[in-house]
Amino acid sequence: MNQTDVIILGGGLVGQTLALALDLHGLSSAVVDRMPTKALLDSSYDGRVSAVASASWNMLNAIGLGEALEGKGCPIGSIRASDGLAPGRLDFESGEGEGPLGIMFENRLLRASLFGASQKAEHIALHMAKSAADVVREQEGVTVTLDDGTILKGSLLIGAEGRGSPTRETAGIRVARWSYRHHAIVATINHERSHGGIAYEIFYPAGPFALLPMLDDAGGHRSALVWTVHEKDGPAMMGLSERAFLAEAEKRMGGFLGNLALAGPRGSYPLGFHHAAKITGERLALVGDSAHGIHPIAGQGLNLGFRDVACLAQVLVEGVRLGMDAGDAELLKRYETWRSLDTLMVAMATDGLTRLFGIPGKTASRIRRFGMTAVDRIPPLKRRFVDEARGSSGKLPLLLQGVTV
Repeated sequence: MNQTDVIILGGGLVGQTLALALDLHGLSSAVVDRMPTKALLDSSYDGRVSAVASASWNMLNAIGLGEALEGKGCPIGSIRASDGLAPGRLDFESGEGEGPLGIMFENRLLRASLFGASQKAEHIALHMAKSAADVVREQEGVTVTLDDGTILKGSLLIGAEGRGSPTRETAGIRVARWSYRHHAIVATINHERSHGGIAYEIFYPAGPFALLPMLDDAGGHRSALVWTVHEKDGPAMMGLSERAFLAEAEKRMGGFLGNLALAGPRGSYPLGFHHAAKITGERLALVGDSAHGIHPIAGQGLNLGFRDVACLAQVLVEGVRLGMDAGDAELLKRYETWRSLDTLMVAMATDGLTRLFGIPGKTASRIRRFGMTAVDRIPPLKRRFVDEARGSSGKLPLLLQGVTV
């Protein structure tokens, strides 16, 4: 038997970040993931990227990943939002001395850095290419039997497997969910002109067209493209030749970045919303996409998961220092209370923006542009949006401030 404080089912970006945050404070964890080590460390670029908000970057620094990731991501200096290519836009920028709004990283680099740190950690046991065959949560603790016969015992079970979380489903936690009937087409493109560290969000009735700045490489200037289309158009978009696909992309950009070329494979995935009715149970806590899944319109999905990590880590560390069990119901209640309002507000805000900008017609477009202009001219309101983008709004846990618990 392997005794540990916490058993984490799911060793993705959120699960391993939680393990490292707990390890930093002396709490042990067993991380279980179906992915084999070889696949996790695959160095080939698969086109998947993430925007790490500045508060999330504070936490990655605090748990010891800053040195491994330094210089491997592209800082986002500003965000430029517009309703199509019509006149009128909204620019969000960091204040003087505040640093970037966030940093764009390739997911493979984040995965490799997290895994490398986890392998060296004193209090983390990795169980890769394995899954939970049996899970028992009782008043006294948690017992997980893996498919290779290994038995893990701990005080708390963490569900971090993602949107289709088996842990959440087995626990019988109800989930509000719906499909947006949209597909996100993702790709990395090279372009003739520099992006200048600007993230572009161009809203069309079919969905947002986002260009996210990436570090330049030998191919020239690069950006990650996240292009939302109606689900009926998704297969056709993926079937376009490279030349036709880039021609359509250039139309939606108005050519402001010059000539385009694909720098990696295209991918597509359906877009949906889900929100768990609760994120805790008896000796159970959910984090990341296991607890909530939102539209990528504001690039906050991973950052919501990182906020879960920072809150849960602080609650557990402070509780254990007081002599409490890591699975104590009072600690889980505190985590639930701390996270529930924030996740619901962000989820509803992204859902509302998706629906607002999906209304077709010139009148709706004029109203949206008027709203953007108004926000741009009201500094306190604009500052609120900047704080949301940076992940620095609300009651911040210590790790998001760059401070250990």
